[in-house]
Amino acid sequence: MCLAIPSKIVRIEDGLGTIDVDGVRRTCSLLLIEDAKVGDWVIVHAGFALHKIDEAVAMESLTLLKEAAAYVEGKEPFKPE
Repeated sequence: MCLAIPSKIVRIEDGLGTIDVDGVRRTCSLLLIEDAKVGDWVIVHAGFALHKIDEAVAMESLTLLKEAAAYVEGKEPFKPE
């Protein structure tokens, strides 16, 4: 199973983006995205941003991923602030 993570672009330099997911920053390739800019939300898999998504969709997806992780770990369900 593959898992693509919604991430926010916080920096762009030489075709690479610095992305942020809940304060964790990584570098990914932006070569597959047209007109990527800081502030865009993208789906990232295996080090590549695959496509842009709406911020509301990104937030909903991240909430569902957190809920699933909490369930697997046997913790209380995640509740967004």
